[in-house]
Amino acid sequence: MALRWYTTVVEAQDHRALADFWRQVLGWEVMFEDDTQSVVIPPWAMELTEQLPFERVPPGLVFVPVEHAKAGKNRLHLDLAPHTSDDRDVEIARLLALGARRVDVGQGDVPWEVLADPEGNEFCVLSARE
Repeated sequence: MALRWYTTVVEAQDHRALADFWRQVLGWEVMFEDDTQSVVIPPWAMELTEQLPFERVPPGLVFVPVEHAKAGKNRLHLDLAPHTSDDRDVEIARLLALGARRVDVGQGDVPWEVLADPEGNEFCVLSARE
């Protein structure tokens, strides 16, 4: 038996806006949204649900509202990578235009870029991958 990584939950002061940011970042879609949550999934996830074993269907992101702002550095973050056919700097510029910002979490001189989403959640943009 294997468990499925079903979703990652992200607390947000404006869960709808943060879900929309990540929808645009990843090219995903909002599957469900109400006052208690916004669910963002890969556009192909629903068809994979029927084609793959339960535990191999990719996870989504769920944004839930909270009143408090993020405090401190994330203990868990997402690593994103452009394809080798894409320009990493262009992708970083796109993310910054969407509302991300560069952050220093003490990473030093590294080959990845550390950014934060509009609510301060850190994530990394790695070098291009095949």
